[in-house]
Amino acid sequence: MTDAIQSQIKETVDTNDVVLFMKGTKHFPQCGFSSKVASVLSYLSVEFQDVNILESEEMRQGIKDFTNWPTTPQLYVKGEFVGGCDIVTEMTLSGELDTLLKEKGVTFDQEAANKVREANS
Repeated sequence: MTDAIQSQIKETVDTNDVVLFMKGTKHFPQCGFSSKVASVLSYLSVEFQDVNILESEEMRQGIKDFTNWPTTPQLYVKGEFVGGCDIVTEMTLSGELDTLLKEKGVTFDQEAANKVREANS
């Protein structure tokens, strides 16, 4: 990974409360896993920065090297790597995502989070 890409990723993660490195954008996801995570965040009214890794091969590989995590999407909350689609889904259903967002001071819609768990119980 080039120093420039590593610096760009670090700056993006450090300067945004919630960042989703994904294929496509939050308004036009280009893979099902990216779409699912973006939809969860949007449904919970979490404001997040999206980074389209398809725009640059350096970014596409760089984010995987940055976290030593082989897949995307990748979610970061207040500089902390949370995980990909399966982890975010599990955390949403268990309430762990609520806890993390609260601990990190990230605003979200608690009622919407409760509805997701209710609908999936």
